[in-house]
Amino acid sequence: MDTPAVQRWPHRRLVVIRRDDELLAYDIDRLVAGEDAPAARFPAPWPRGAGGVDAVSPTLDLAVFSGQHALHAVDAAGALRWRVRHACWGSSCLSWHDSYEEYAGIDHGHRHPDHGSCGISADGSTVWAHVRTPLPHDGESALDEEWLVFDAGDGRILGRASTDTGAAGSQHVPHPDPGQMGLRVGEGQDGSPLRWGRWDGTRITVTRISDDDRCLVDVSPCGTRFLTIAHWGRQPAIHRLPDGAVTHEVADHQIPPHPQAPSDVEEEPFWGYQCGFVDEHTVIASTIEGHGQPRHWLIDTTRGDVLGQVEYPIPVSEDPMALGDGTWLTCGEEDPFQLLLWCRS
Repeated sequence: MDTPAVQRWPHRRLVVIRRDDELLAYDIDRLVAGEDAPAARFPAPWPRGAGGVDAVSPTLDLAVFSGQHALHAVDAAGALRWRVRHACWGSSCLSWHDSYEEYAGIDHGHRHPDHGSCGISADGSTVWAHVRTPLPHDGESALDEEWLVFDAGDGRILGRASTDTGAAGSQHVPHPDPGQMGLRVGEGQDGSPLRWGRWDGTRITVTRISDDDRCLVDVSPCGTRFLTIAHWGRQPAIHRLPDGAVTHEVADHQIPPHPQAPSDVEEEPFWGYQCGFVDEHTVIASTIEGHGQPRHWLIDTTRGDVLGQVEYPIPVSEDPMALGDGTWLTCGEEDPFQLLLWCRS
């Protein structure tokens, strides 16, 4: 079972948990009100770990599973609404697959594949997916990677564009505007390409931001800025939209040495990749330095200044999950499914 992840849009915030056989979506507002049952649950077409990053619609009527060989869109009743096959993410595989059972565990490349991801627009009308192509009807054999925009209702491909990437994995970051989407691609030691997509109802336009050295992690609540972490867990940076220019970078010297670090050792902090906008003016991020507990920091987005360390009354997990409304979630130190909600005092 995967640890909880947050999917966030202007009018819906979900905690999503992927089990081997299903995807569970919890509405955060309902959790706060004391309702602990899933708001929706969707049967999974393949086991956890056999695909990429999945997505649940903000309308809770659809889940899209990103697999090694296809995208599956499943409705709230568990029925397959549509599917789109694509080239296999298995290493060097040039075969077309109709089902997961055809290749399950047959070799290392299929047991440990690269993967794509999908995301759903803020209004639930379109699905964005990063896939390996060609698609079955393309009539080509050379492998490429593309960003596709689908009609969420019937799976029609509305637009497509090359990402010019060689992914080990990827993740979508939704924008409050249904016509925009961010894509973070991980290429291992080769870099972290950042792509920004715009859909105008007719065509998709993809912008390449930075020099493939920054990981996109979150978009601000009003959509005017986004947050990145430099490759290899280095300095967070605030970028402006629409051009993606860096407005502030968080300097390492603002982070005091870990109290348990040897006094004669100078270390650069390693920043966790799960961080985000607590609200329009504040980011929460964590540093993992190998000495005791990870530390969480509040950062001013207008200046890039570290405001201070968050002091918790109990031990928490290393990765904060920002909710954009002045609050954030952590998991318990011992129980990753113990969700704890925090706000600034």
